Amino acid sequence: MALRDFLNQTGTEQQNIKTLRLPAEWEPQDAILLAWPHQNTDWLPILDQVTEVYIELIQQISRFETVIIVAPELNLVRATLQKNAIDLSRIILHQIETNDTWIRDFGPLTVYADDQPVLLDFTFNGWGSKFPADKDNRATRHLYDTGLFSKGQLSTSSLVLEGGSLESDGAGTLLTTTTCLLNSNRNPQLDKGELEAKLSGHLGYNHFLWLDHGWLAGDDTDSHIDTLARLAPNDTILYVRCNNKTDVHYPALKEMEKQLQQFRTKGGQPFCLIPLPMPQPCYDGTDRLPASYANFLIINHAILAPIYNDPADTLVLKILGETFPGREIIGIDCRSLLKQHGSLHCITMQLPQGVLQ
Repeated sequence: MALRDFLNQTGTEQQNIKTLRLPAEWEPQDAILLAWPHQNTDWLPILDQVTEVYIELIQQISRFETVIIVAPELNLVRATLQKNAIDLSRIILHQIETNDTWIRDFGPLTVYADDQPVLLDFTFNGWGSKFPADKDNRATRHLYDTGLFSKGQLSTSSLVLEGGSLESDGAGTLLTTTTCLLNSNRNPQLDKGELEAKLSGHLGYNHFLWLDHGWLAGDDTDSHIDTLARLAPNDTILYVRCNNKTDVHYPALKEMEKQLQQFRTKGGQPFCLIPLPMPQPCYDGTDRLPASYANFLIINHAILAPIYNDPADTLVLKILGETFPGREIIGIDCRSLLKQHGSLHCITMQLPQGVLQ
């Protein structure tokens, strides 16, 4: 069922929705949602290391907005936050079981239906049944049942969809990849046109930009867009560029760049394209990890940028500062996150303004 049909059947919204849109990440937010790493996740071998990343992340986000943390056991989380002098008045804790911590992909997506927030709970199947996802797939419903989001409604969909696979400008444009959204391990019953119709009905998209090229070694997501290219204000796209012709990524990323150059805005103009460098190769043993500077998080008044103790870190922070003027640019060392094949944006989900009580 499309969101419009859901709202019409509830009778609590106008029978004919005039506007439906997925807001851009740079619009005002109520909170950032996190799932705490615990001993029953794949983080167990490096749990102390990754917990340090979460602590730094929470310290920085809570300077600007509320942080919501879900975890299967709250006493340990609360004690860890207090030990690190984090102001608990800016933190909301909820006890919820999770398989893992990649809440970008199993947390709620929020749309505005006639300017009223509605939370969408899509189906999460562990990136094409690669990993267990039964608890993660129920997390949004459990969080909604706490009453935290009582100002909005919750619409559940059988469509398999992950937040990291979508980029929105808040005005109807979708930037995504064919290798993820059209993969047979997601929604094999839908062709491209049918999927576009579903995405339009749920999220209000009317301008589709499909990237056919681009990938990162070690990525489990079938090329989520948030590791490759990101929409930004003023018809801007930041994207990963590989200048090393001997790098395994060079051919695909060069083709991606060419395709981005051909994309047009809804008004028919080319996008302002801003390249981000690739960090030097990061490895776990002999396995190359999907390090990407595109995996940054936009919050109220700041940008949290993944850094990797790399010579390019400083340049990336400068680029982001120029692209998002007026926001504080904060680097977060994400080398520990890479060991489970993700980075900063992947472990967060923004809740737009109006969602919380």
